[in-house]
Amino acid sequence: MTQLAALFVKGAAPQACHAIVPLYATTVGVSTRHARSAGRAVSDDGNLDLALRLPEELGGNGGGANPEQLLAAGFAACFHGAMTLVAAAKEMHLPRDIDIASTVSFERAPSDGLFRITAELTVSLPHMDVAHAAALVAETEKACPYAKMAQEGMRCTVSLV
Repeated sequence: MTQLAALFVKGAAPQACHAIVPLYATTVGVSTRHARSAGRAVSDDGNLDLALRLPEELGGNGGGANPEQLLAAGFAACFHGAMTLVAAAKEMHLPRDIDIASTVSFERAPSDGLFRITAELTVSLPHMDVAHAAALVAETEKACPYAKMAQEGMRCTVSLV
């Protein structure tokens, strides 16, 4: 059992946390004059190294990943992982053909005319009782860090160095 899975074992009560203690952190740097449309994103360990390109729908040439795709991939993967852990803690059997799709939109914010990001997840749990599936999804929303970030916001610090 992984350390992360151990946090979800059946009967384990969540521990109150008064200080923020990172379990994992990573750093990704972007380069060039306008990294969103013609840059590279590279992680500090080198496992992520990809071209960033502005999508054609926003006036770019496409041909590379964009921040919205990266957020959508992370959200779907995190929700899937959290669902697996929640189901295991409840001793629920998950179907093999789970499908989680995350749609992330870059849009105008009506409040100030600038920009905002929105996300929508769709979860398919075929061959699973609808009531059990709905309860599992609701419980996963409480456990998934990306869902928490989307609902509660996140702590963010921007520093000039």
